[in-house]
Amino acid sequence: MTGAAHGEVQVENERMRVTRWTIEPGGTIPMHRHHHDYAVVPLMTGTMVAVEPDGTEIVVELEQGRSYAREAGAEHRMEHRGDGEPIVFVEVERLD
Repeated sequence: MTGAAHGEVQVENERMRVTRWTIEPGGTIPMHRHHHDYAVVPLMTGTMVAVEPDGTEIVVELEQGRSYAREAGAEHRMEHRGDGEPIVFVEVERLD
């Protein structure tokens, strides 16, 4: 994977953190563990791949405006294997 990925924290306080993520084609968000429950709000429609520590791959189909939520403890790397537009989503973490 050669593309870039970056996150911009837009809101952070004692209760929540809101981060806008952009993954360019070929980009990866490195392996990480979610320490808090979180929701993802896709800002576009597209596909990314979650790769778990054991190598299991899960195809994640994003639909603009259709949110999903996960519990704390998820561990994965996120990849944009396409060659079109960037993957863009907002992640909202519940910190309390």
